[in-house]
Amino acid sequence: MSVALVAGFMTLLDVSIVNVALPAIRSDLHLTAGELQWVLSGYALTFGLLLVPAGRIGDARGRGPMFVTGVALFTLASAGAGLARSATWLVVARLIQGAAAGLVNPQVSGLIQQLFEPRERGRPFGLLGATIGVSTAVGPLLGGVLIAAFGPSDGWRWIFYINVPIGILAIILALRWIPKAETKERDSLDPFGVVLLGVGVLVLLLPLVQEREWHGPAKWLLIPLSLAILAGFVLWERRHGRHSTPVIELGLFQVRSYALGALIGMLYFAGFPALFFVYTLYLQNGHRFSALAAGLAVTPFAVGAAVASALGGRVVARFGRPLVMAGLITVAAGLAATVLVLAAAPGDNGPWLAAAPLLIAGLGSGLVISPNQTLTLSEVPVRRAGSAGAVLQIGQRIGTAVGIAAAGTVFFAQLASSGNDWGRALRSSLLVAIGFVLVALAAAVTDVIASRRDANHQREPEPAGQA
Repeated sequence: MSVALVAGFMTLLDVSIVNVALPAIRSDLHLTAGELQWVLSGYALTFGLLLVPAGRIGDARGRGPMFVTGVALFTLASAGAGLARSATWLVVARLIQGAAAGLVNPQVSGLIQQLFEPRERGRPFGLLGATIGVSTAVGPLLGGVLIAAFGPSDGWRWIFYINVPIGILAIILALRWIPKAETKERDSLDPFGVVLLGVGVLVLLLPLVQEREWHGPAKWLLIPLSLAILAGFVLWERRHGRHSTPVIELGLFQVRSYALGALIGMLYFAGFPALFFVYTLYLQNGHRFSALAAGLAVTPFAVGAAVASALGGRVVARFGRPLVMAGLITVAAGLAATVLVLAAAPGDNGPWLAAAPLLIAGLGSGLVISPNQTLTLSEVPVRRAGSAGAVLQIGQRIGTAVGIAAAGTVFFAQLASSGNDWGRALRSSLLVAIGFVLVALAAAVTDVIASRRDANHQREPEPAGQA
């Protein structure tokens, strides 16, 4: 678990750590706005594309070998990114990094399902939830520390170099500690289904990650095209699943805990990562904060998430989905309080005064991510743990892309219409993030009500005279 979580932390950290380094990267390599967008979004794009195929292969051929392969590729790509001498070099390295992260992450959740009995999974999933939440939130701080320590020109390179020794150590320990004796299937891996799913996800994510670079409304035509391709994938999987193992067991979505849990995860990840995207822009460009100061300003969220994730994993079996509800309410309240504080204190002191509500939001986040992951995968068979976890994560990646596109659009539109009023732009985009959290809360409430109704039906006595 230590090896798996460290590798997972490393790959998820690279989603957000680059945010504070973008000004330094742009200055050093003379990147255009479009190239800079690909450095940031290309990682998320290839990450999302590889999740489900990698989860399926890990289920069928062994999670240990897939894990080691992914970490090795990620380590090499990180070294390549740190050595980049041109925009194209850096973009290609980031795309390979993202693909490698997509190989690693499904194996982590799959290993938890494989190595722990259902009643024991709360704690390891709590640690995984803490890893997911903290890695995203602490990225700006760690990036700021490295840039402050090594200077802008070399600091952004160390953001990538730091992965190399960690990756090498993870490979050595994984070969030693991750169990090798696994039941391996030798049936078809359904390559046509993998291609259909990959193309559908690619076409769905492209207009979202390129929202600011592709001008005009034509790009949004790719959304219905992606839905048509994904509908074709569903039809193919139903047909293929009659006589062989599909990429995704569609029957999982008939299980309410899995279907609603995946929806909650997607909606929540549309909300909270968008916070760091727009907040970092607000701090560095609006208030001229250094990379380190910007990272420190969002650290309270990371601290709250770390503390609450460990607790949430331990108590989720006792409280169930109501715990996730409580977390979502806390996140929405914390973000709303952040908006109010920043409106009341628009100067440079505002971000520091917002530390308390961000801490509250982080505490709520810790009660959402790990408990939701535990509950969502609780009824999934171990033999499908990797692919089921991958579907959950691909929903999170899609949610992140949607949330950043939506919050970013509102942010820059408000900035343009208000004459560079950074505070107003931030507050408007945070309301978008809160909206996604509230829709996730509605899904959680639906699950709780349905579960209680089912429990009441089971307790109702049978009519007299019937056996």
